[in-house]
Amino acid sequence: MNLQGYRGQVLHYIDESTPQYFADGILVIDQDSGTVQDCGKSDAVLQAHPGLNVKSYQNALIMPGLIDTHIHYPQVDVIASYGTQLLEWLNNYTFPTEMAFENPEVAEETAEFFLNELLKNGTTTALVFGTVHKGSVDAFFKASEKRNTRMICGKVMMDRNAPEDLCDTVETSVADTQALIDEWHGKGRQLYAITPRFAITSTPEQLAAAGKLLADNPGVYMQTHLAENKDEVAFVQELFPDSKSYLDVYDQFGLLGEHSIFAHCIYLEDGDYHRMNATGSKISFCPTSNLFIGSGLFRLDDQPAPVDVSVATDVGGGTSFSMLQTMNEAYKVCQLRGSNLSPQRAFYMMTLGNAAALSLDDKIGNFETGKEADFVVFDLACTDLMKRRQAICKNIDEILFSLMILGDDRAVTETFVAGQSVWRKTDEVMKVAGAH
Repeated sequence: MNLQGYRGQVLHYIDESTPQYFADGILVIDQDSGTVQDCGKSDAVLQAHPGLNVKSYQNALIMPGLIDTHIHYPQVDVIASYGTQLLEWLNNYTFPTEMAFENPEVAEETAEFFLNELLKNGTTTALVFGTVHKGSVDAFFKASEKRNTRMICGKVMMDRNAPEDLCDTVETSVADTQALIDEWHGKGRQLYAITPRFAITSTPEQLAAAGKLLADNPGVYMQTHLAENKDEVAFVQELFPDSKSYLDVYDQFGLLGEHSIFAHCIYLEDGDYHRMNATGSKISFCPTSNLFIGSGLFRLDDQPAPVDVSVATDVGGGTSFSMLQTMNEAYKVCQLRGSNLSPQRAFYMMTLGNAAALSLDDKIGNFETGKEADFVVFDLACTDLMKRRQAICKNIDEILFSLMILGDDRAVTETFVAGQSVWRKTDEVMKVAGAH
């Protein structure tokens, strides 16, 4: 084995209630297989691996790569667009932007930029929307395959209530989706998600086809939007008057299950929580997007029945690629709803929690031996303010909380995918940021 050690503060989670923190730790990677081989206190690791080559980081926290469970790669250029709520947002910004992805060059250039932004922010896995164009997903997977990132993506299925140039049909959406599944699902580290945008933009026939695709292709994912905005919920009720709830629309077409991720879920009915719990369906909480578009405050705690909740940026309604900034806003949403989001829970959610929500916790999310070695090195002195605040932190909880509130892409020193460095902050950037 070709072993390499990385030394600094090391933190990962065995489960939600069991953090494993080493104030002076070493993570050991087999660079040939791209897997974790050891993780522990420096003295013990060095004794177990005599002659180990070690790279040491100052003022650093080494953690598993961050995971984002809902993001739109074609909406890079929609981010920071002014002043509308959800349905107007789609018509004014999202749909016009996505039309350009019929051009393969646009898709390829955007996919390259998007993946680089994720890695720059320490995010190594994401559940990603493409556009209605098959080529948008091909372009994304090609760019991800080149980087060896573990990514999940899907072609949007949309056959009504959208511009004609962005609509497919039941037949073409099925043909394109199946072709993409056959080409990409399970190829290297790439995985596929069946992707009806939301109930408003799919006919009952298309939703039924999506359910059949999900049933016919075990192991693939399903991603969509649910109960994000009050006007959206009302429109769905008009379109599906016989449904008991918005969630029930998806349920009728076989779209619930352990591999189904529903973004937002702000306006669920109490019975929906029980149905999601019974089917193992998952929620993706998108705080920066919910606040920016004015959708509402998500109910993380005090649910009528417990549902597995992950967390996501939702770029481009979301305002940052940074999962740190996303958790900053999640904390505030919880405050406004009268609960507290602890820093340990937040960092668990960003890593092993999100991996579990994607049924990938057997592969990524912590530093157990044999796991894929995706990890991030945080610079705890990346700005003068961060350096000053970290200097008075008394324990790991305070370290994490100040990183979560004050951190962003500047806090990422280096990002590794399958044991290989794929993004590194230059000395020049470090000097400008005051981390020297």
